Amino acid sequence: MSDDQSQLPNLGLFPLISPIRADMMQTERQQQILERLRRDGRVLAVDLVEAFGASEDTVRRDLRDLAGRGLCRRVYRGALPISPTSGPAHIRAVEGVERKAALGAALAELVAPRQLVFIDAGSTNLQAARALPVGINVTIATHDPAIAAALSGRTDVDLWLIGGRVDPHVGAALGGRALREIEAMRPDLVLLGVCAIDPTEGVAAFRAEDADIKRALAEKAGAIAAAVINEKLGAGAPFVIGPVEILHRIVLEADAPETLAQQIAARGILVRRAAAVDPKGDPGVSRTQADRGGRPTTTPTAERAHD
Repeated sequence: MSDDQSQLPNLGLFPLISPIRADMMQTERQQQILERLRRDGRVLAVDLVEAFGASEDTVRRDLRDLAGRGLCRRVYRGALPISPTSGPAHIRAVEGVERKAALGAALAELVAPRQLVFIDAGSTNLQAARALPVGINVTIATHDPAIAAALSGRTDVDLWLIGGRVDPHVGAALGGRALREIEAMRPDLVLLGVCAIDPTEGVAAFRAEDADIKRALAEKAGAIAAAVINEKLGAGAPFVIGPVEILHRIVLEADAPETLAQQIAARGILVRRAAAVDPKGDPGVSRTQADRGGRPTTTPTAERAHD
């Protein structure tokens, strides 16, 4: 550009927006999207278009960019937060142990004598296996070596361990061999491991082979139950297992959001709440109430369908 051209006035016909300012605008929009995800648990593209005064293409590009960086999960018409419980099995096994023990105890109450029960991989399901009462006289199948180890030696449990390559992230046998063995089974009850669940988007997993195993279990089971920590509620993961209606019963934490519990129950799923646990591991105190300095209350594990 010549010196003369550089002195020409901007008549407003072609607004001058620097690349730096454009990047800042994109960064600001995406930061607000992440804040909305944390606050509301989901975002809808149509709401973002109205809030930002941006085009649908611009909002879609923002969502694609955030999803590509692993910061959200794209879904129809918007996005969900990524489930934070995506770490390897040995890390998840030592996280939130008291909370998972409360969930596992409530889940174990669903197991009846003389059933064939498949316990899917997962640290919460490990706690359920440990909580099975002595003398239950049940057949347990699993592809998770940690669950099998917790039950080995029990004379009241007929234990079947599914073989195959053990994936260190999932902590269980995956692949063709494990899938074939599972497809030949007809369990009365499956305790399904859930990586992420949303009333609208369904149940999902982080690994394709893990999702294959879970779909096969869902197809063969007489009934399916799952215990879900709060962080997995209203969250997404890459591989869909099925709609939430594949579950017959779900165990939630004592302080799980009531709105989500009602949305799940509205789909015909029986909702049970685990006993409350405070941040220090004392039973009978809600973590949410303790964080807010509220009066401790006890939440019963009684199963109920929300109206």
